[in-house]
Amino acid sequence: MRLLNLLESKTMKKTLLIFPLLVVCFTTLSAQNNAKSWAKLSTLIGNWKGEGSGKPGEGGGFFSFNFDLDSNILIRKSQSTYQATKNTPSTTHSDLMIIYKDGDGVPSKAMYFDNENHVINYSITFPGATEIVFTSDKIPGVPTFRLIYSVIDSSTLNVKFEISQDGEKFLTYIEGKSYRADLH
Repeated sequence: MRLLNLLESKTMKKTLLIFPLLVVCFTTLSAQNNAKSWAKLSTLIGNWKGEGSGKPGEGGGFFSFNFDLDSNILIRKSQSTYQATKNTPSTTHSDLMIIYKDGDGVPSKAMYFDNENHVINYSITFPGATEIVFTSDKIPGVPTFRLIYSVIDSSTLNVKFEISQDGEKFLTYIEGKSYRADLH
């Protein structure tokens, strides 16, 4: 009987009406905060076609950046093919990178995996308005890697992958331009 009286009370009726409104407000604010947290990486979202050159040789490929898990992670999938040369056969490189948020809700970390059994932990920085830089953790005796996306315009990126033996002096390993696949 007490439960019935509680449910029929004005206070309970107000609570039952207000609770759904609070849920909607919280969900909307959460979605807005989630979108803001990914804003610095938003230029990368979509499908890209690339061309470039470097130590493996002349090549081309494609990559994509797409959200997953209710926009809580960003996934990059990539595949590059390098033509055979006089000394080397053609090769295909495939990789997957998962970009995720740190404890403050900022997307500042990434895990990279490829078909050559490499696993790389990256930290993400934004040194300027047009650069997104992924730098691997410094591990003694292991090269440091740096992947740089430089925004040229809304449909063009310059992508550069660098390697350093000391974590300070980086040499370009591969570099090339990439274009939005749905525009070209």
